[in-house]
Amino acid sequence: MITFKKATENDIELIRDLAKKSWNSAYAEILTQDQINYMLGEMYSSEEITSHLKNPDFPYYIIWDDENAAGFVGFEFNYEKDTTKLHRIYLLAETRGKGIGKAALDLVKNQVKKFGNKRIILNVNKTNPAKKIYESQGFRVYDDGVFDIGNGFVMDDFLMEFLF
Repeated sequence: MITFKKATENDIELIRDLAKKSWNSAYAEILTQDQINYMLGEMYSSEEITSHLKNPDFPYYIIWDDENAAGFVGFEFNYEKDTTKLHRIYLLAETRGKGIGKAALDLVKNQVKKFGNKRIILNVNKTNPAKKIYESQGFRVYDDGVFDIGNGFVMDDFLMEFLF
């Protein structure tokens, strides 16, 4: 059974471990290992995750498949006016195809609707097959961009949105 547990600071090491495992499988053919390592270090340091968890508008949820941690999701209410940004949704490779990603997106949609935002946005790498999953769940591309993330690396992404 798929369940969600709101993350606390006690879950930081689990989030970091899930990020490392999921990123190394999801991005192995999209990004260089140097870029994966750089982004993991920047985006998933204990300090970075702690700052998110201390922000009441930036919840994380651990996704459980029975008793096994399957992934996590992190999003930020009011990222822009009436808009929530889905910053992170990652699943372990062995859990894909079980409907867990759809369930996680449903969780985000329900939380955003309760909060009162009217739109969810996200970035997805232009070569990431996850784009098709987002489209199947009602997201659409509204723009694209190349973003300098430092250390000589860029993110070449589609910008997607879901409107309520």
